[in-house]
Amino acid sequence: MDKLSPLTPVSPRISFKSSLQHLDLEWTVQNLPHHQELKMIFLIEISRIRTSNIIWVGNYSTTVKWNQVIHWSWKSELPLECATHFVRIKSMVDNGMPPELSSWSEWSSWEEVHAQNPLEPNALFVFPKRKLVEEGANVTICSIFGSNLKDIFCYLEGELIHGEQLDSHILTFELSNVPFVRVSGMNFYCVEKPTNITDGIVLFVSKVLEEPKDFSCETRDFKTLSCTWSPGVDTGLGWSMQPSQSYTLVESVSRERKHCEHKNVCNWKITQELQEIYNFTLIAENHLRKRSVNIFFNLTHRVHPLAPYNVSLESIEATQATLRWKVLYHGNRYSLLCQVELEGEGKVIQQSNVSVKVSGEEIFSELVPDTEYQACIRCAGAGHFWKWSEWNCQKFSTSEAAPSEALAVWSTVREENGSCIVNLFWKPLSKLHAKGKILHYNIITENLDKPHRVKLYSASGLANDMKLTLDQCAYQINVTASNSAGQSPASVIAISGDSGKEVEEERIQRTEDGFFVSWKPLSADNIIGYVVGWCVRLQDPLCDLQWKNIGPNTTSTVISSDAFRPGIRYDFRVYGISTGRVASLIEKRTGYYRELTPSMNPRVTVKNLTSHSFVLSWTDYSTNDQSGFIQGYHVSLKSKNRQCQPGFEKAVCSDDSVCCKYNIKNPEQKTFTVENLQPESHYEFLVTSYTRVGEGPNGTFTAVTTPDELSYTLVQIILPMIFSVLLIISVCYWKSQWVKEKCYPEIPDPNKSSILSLIKSKENPHLTIMNVKDCIPDALEVINKPESTKAQVMGTEKPFLAESELTAYLYPLQKEHSGPGPWICFENFTYNQSASDAGLCGHIPVPSKDLPWQQGLLTQPDNLLNVLEGNCEQPLREIPAGEASLNYVSQLASPLYGDKDSFSNNPTTTMPEPCSDYKMQMAVPACLASPLPSKESSLSSVVLLDQGEHYH
Repeated sequence: MDKLSPLTPVSPRISFKSSLQHLDLEWTVQNLPHHQELKMIFLIEISRIRTSNIIWVGNYSTTVKWNQVIHWSWKSELPLECATHFVRIKSMVDNGMPPELSSWSEWSSWEEVHAQNPLEPNALFVFPKRKLVEEGANVTICSIFGSNLKDIFCYLEGELIHGEQLDSHILTFELSNVPFVRVSGMNFYCVEKPTNITDGIVLFVSKVLEEPKDFSCETRDFKTLSCTWSPGVDTGLGWSMQPSQSYTLVESVSRERKHCEHKNVCNWKITQELQEIYNFTLIAENHLRKRSVNIFFNLTHRVHPLAPYNVSLESIEATQATLRWKVLYHGNRYSLLCQVELEGEGKVIQQSNVSVKVSGEEIFSELVPDTEYQACIRCAGAGHFWKWSEWNCQKFSTSEAAPSEALAVWSTVREENGSCIVNLFWKPLSKLHAKGKILHYNIITENLDKPHRVKLYSASGLANDMKLTLDQCAYQINVTASNSAGQSPASVIAISGDSGKEVEEERIQRTEDGFFVSWKPLSADNIIGYVVGWCVRLQDPLCDLQWKNIGPNTTSTVISSDAFRPGIRYDFRVYGISTGRVASLIEKRTGYYRELTPSMNPRVTVKNLTSHSFVLSWTDYSTNDQSGFIQGYHVSLKSKNRQCQPGFEKAVCSDDSVCCKYNIKNPEQKTFTVENLQPESHYEFLVTSYTRVGEGPNGTFTAVTTPDELSYTLVQIILPMIFSVLLIISVCYWKSQWVKEKCYPEIPDPNKSSILSLIKSKENPHLTIMNVKDCIPDALEVINKPESTKAQVMGTEKPFLAESELTAYLYPLQKEHSGPGPWICFENFTYNQSASDAGLCGHIPVPSKDLPWQQGLLTQPDNLLNVLEGNCEQPLREIPAGEASLNYVSQLASPLYGDKDSFSNNPTTTMPEPCSDYKMQMAVPACLASPLPSKESSLSSVVLLDQGEHYH
């Protein structure tokens, strides 16, 4: 070893740490005096690859003792494995003089450092291995390869990057501001293309460790301090490269330390000797960095109380309730301030503060009956506020009370069938005034003319109207609302029997604020106010009626409502209210919230079509149901010659064609005559209505063709002629039927005959159709015929009687019997000629003794007379015309079917002889009743007539 100059550093010993990329140097200084310290400066040079390539030069100052080993460390940016490094040192005593005037020692010899073994020809390596850096740092990566490898390509996260050739077998890559990609690190690798020899590293990039934020400590029970903070981002990495940051709590006063198990909270136990002042330091650290925060506080200023408990509502009434609660006791020297809030309908309506140590109480007053509330309470330190406790809330409902306000009542009255139909309306009470659930409404009607006539009606609690039917008298109506606690004050409205005067309706327009309604004030002194009512213009009297009460000194108001809709017509009525609560109509108004164009056009029909004109009619078009006031109609007409009739103007129609248009300005005119037309011509028309906003929707034109003049003239002549002929035929037919009925009906009725006037003679001016005389008949003929046995003879309308269904009885009468009886004989001169024409005329002879067919009679003549006299005491002549029910027995008896055989077989019976004179007829009272004979007995030689029937 060469002899060194004095105070020259001995050749240093060099070691390295690959994970930290550090070179650690150790050296000594010879020839130092014993027990003496010198302040010295060491100049250090570091070379790479070769000694002449100096990459770093620096001074290191320190105090040196005799035989002292000096340590120094240097961090390399380039991984130490990538190249050979050389180090040498020289020294100088620091005597306060500038370095250039001082004397330096000689350089030590170069010390060579090899961190990597010599490479084989086909070797490829990438350094540093398992590198850990913070996000945003700069990193140098190198690739070393053997002599046989030439084409080296390197990739970062799959993307090719280009490096710097440090020498023929070393590539370096400078990565600036590296980002955090994933907890498992970034991938960097190099590959030699021909041989695909590959090597790479994982670069672990950590998030930057943040300083803990919002560091705070507090106690809830004076037993434990809870310190919390916001840790920030987690710096932990995968592959056990770096765990999440750790936290340590250090208290300076007590000099105690605690490692925190959680990353955002740490509990510190309070000692028995109450320590009021605390000074905490929170330290966060990982492999790359360490950060800390500090807090200093008084324990009594960091009290966060627990929530109150045993919270209850007591003595709950309609308008008040009592709240009671307890808190955790902290000793006599510490009290809490509790905040009490009362919430109703989602908002705080009452708030108060109460100072407590153990328990507290608060009384809520002025509550609304039948209302749900929520009482909430929380507490904080009374001496020094830190934090409120959690809320503790309890819900409760007050009990019901009787409604406190009278209903707003209104009515509409109309007359119907002599009665007053009263539609009564009322507005539901607000929750504040209802004070509970309305169960029903009571309506009491009192007749003011008859006070004892009182009626009670009831309506459901959900109803807001009622229909009453009253007479024309004056009434007073009281309306009240009832809940479970009672009923409201009565609302009084009077109905007058006077219908009042008629008021003309006027139109109004809506302003920006609403409908402006004004009226003339009433001069009467008993007017206490006005009412303005409005409703949609509908036929239904129970529409959604609304009203507004106005003071007596006001003569106008603006009606606005969110319910108003465009295109809807509203009716307004203004009433004056007297002291007797009687309403009198004084004004009528109507208007649209906003007028629109008509929603539909009139449906038009064509009438009176001629060759030169036709009439358009739309009488069923309603102007009240439109979306605006109809101001008139437009009649559009098209023709081939495009010539406009007088009064029409040329215009462009909805289909962009040219047409003629006529303006009807009267909305009530719903017919229009189109004149001056050409025969056999084609026209098209369209009728549209319009409001002040515009015209109705576009419609389709309707075609009409005028007839030719000749056809129209013929129709005008032929139709009246046909009608006249049909009328004459109808009159003649009716007259013939009348003559037939009067002169020769099929079934004659003497009571209805009017031919008498034709046969009266001067010699007998009192001649009548039927000359009633008193007579004593020789025989009585009784005829029975069921109604169902009538039939019609083929080819004639005359009825005939079936032989099997006719039964007749002939009763001989004793001649000795005299005196007037209930028999009527009359001569019928009207039918003399028809009787003669019958060919047979005569009496049916009655034998002096009973014939065999008479043996079956159940009633003898004497008994029969007794029946007649007993049951028909009233003479028929005394019965008014039309009320007597008689059976006419003709003394001209024509044989019926089979009668000739009967006469020929009976030698005692002679055939009636022909006669030219009609004989007297006899009327038998209808009250005569006799038993029916057996079906075997028959009488074929008599004419049978039913009640009301005549046969000749």
